[in-house]
Amino acid sequence: MTNLLNQIENQAELSAPLRPLADRLRPDNMAEVIGHEDLIGDGKPINNLIASTNLPSIILWGPPGVGKTTIARLIAQKKDYHFVQISAVFSNTSELRKIFAKARAHWKDGKGTVLFVDEIHRFNKSQQDGFLPYVEDGTIKLIGSTTENVSFEINPALLSRVRVLSLSRLNQNDLEKLALRAEKCLEAPLPLTKEARQWLLVMADGDGRSLLNNIEQLCALKPDKDLDANALSSFLTQRATSYDKTGDWHYNLISALHKSVRGSDPDAALYWLARMIHAGEDPHYLLRRITRMAVEDIGLADPDALELAINSWVAFDRLGSPEGELAIAQAIIYLALAPKSNASYVAYKAAIRDAKVSGSLQPPKHILNAPTKLMKDFGFGKGYKYDHDLPHGFSGQNYFPERLNRVKYYKPMKKGFEHTLAKRLKYFEDLRVQLYKETTQETKQ
Repeated sequence: MTNLLNQIENQAELSAPLRPLADRLRPDNMAEVIGHEDLIGDGKPINNLIASTNLPSIILWGPPGVGKTTIARLIAQKKDYHFVQISAVFSNTSELRKIFAKARAHWKDGKGTVLFVDEIHRFNKSQQDGFLPYVEDGTIKLIGSTTENVSFEINPALLSRVRVLSLSRLNQNDLEKLALRAEKCLEAPLPLTKEARQWLLVMADGDGRSLLNNIEQLCALKPDKDLDANALSSFLTQRATSYDKTGDWHYNLISALHKSVRGSDPDAALYWLARMIHAGEDPHYLLRRITRMAVEDIGLADPDALELAINSWVAFDRLGSPEGELAIAQAIIYLALAPKSNASYVAYKAAIRDAKVSGSLQPPKHILNAPTKLMKDFGFGKGYKYDHDLPHGFSGQNYFPERLNRVKYYKPMKKGFEHTLAKRLKYFEDLRVQLYKETTQETKQ
């Protein structure tokens, strides 16, 4: 038996270098975890959860390569729980039943179980609901990991029973610490110039696993001299930008673009536009959103904004990519610098709200057409004043339903062209009051 154990240990030592670098550098305790200072440390959420007598179930929400699996393992290790790891991509309901049965047996023996579910958002609604009774009675402590927005991808019933911890991308300092740790493990400095080393960190895009994989690939090359940035880029493939046309990154970046335009920052808007185009976003989706910006955030403060947005759409369709993307960039710059007003947007929403609650009120009879004698007898069209025939080209008549008080929906911002519209609106409001007084006096006489 002793000889057999020695053989196993020797085989493990020989195979250790074959283990991925990311696995060899996996932290042994929470203090070794790089990054997430807002969550890990004395008095911080994860430490508090570990210290609690009753560990809650948890969802770790964050981008790839930031240590979600490691944190889950360390929590189970610190609490002395069994650790079971599955992936929602490959697991099924039958496998889950077996896991729950074993966890129930451990639970009866006084031993807890942490079930770590990678990419938990991949489970459908019924599968997620299947966790509920086992989470509620303590059979398992569920720790799920996801890169997707938990508000949309995790069932409300399950979400209400877990703590959600949001993990951020590793910053440049975090990645440098990880690189130093890799050099210590490999017992050799990275064969890179200072500039190339910086480029290596940037290329990881906040993903620690990606960084370690690239370091491992780099060291396997065994270059005879330090590589500069150009040489490094020829050896390594840059990590694909995190982006999903139907997922969080899609909505996060379009939100950043839209709000940069609304905030009159053309430089930030161009940056987010470039990020989306570089990631492969459909230009027609961007052009639709740009047109929406023109009507929602600029409106009548600059009526030319909508025309430019539509023209950029036409220009892109005629030029194609990549030249047509310049038309998109020009539209973004113009919209960002245009005067802003959401007065039309607010007015429309207010009118919609009243339209929903006012029922089926009829227009006042004097503005209804009367093509038949019967309709004339009922008073349709009686007293209507044809505005073009009047001195001011304005009758001031009421066009709202008779049982609905006049409402002022449109309130121009007095910025850009809306400043002119505000003057026009005030002119007609004053004239309406004047004509009303004159009509009232005539009636009295």
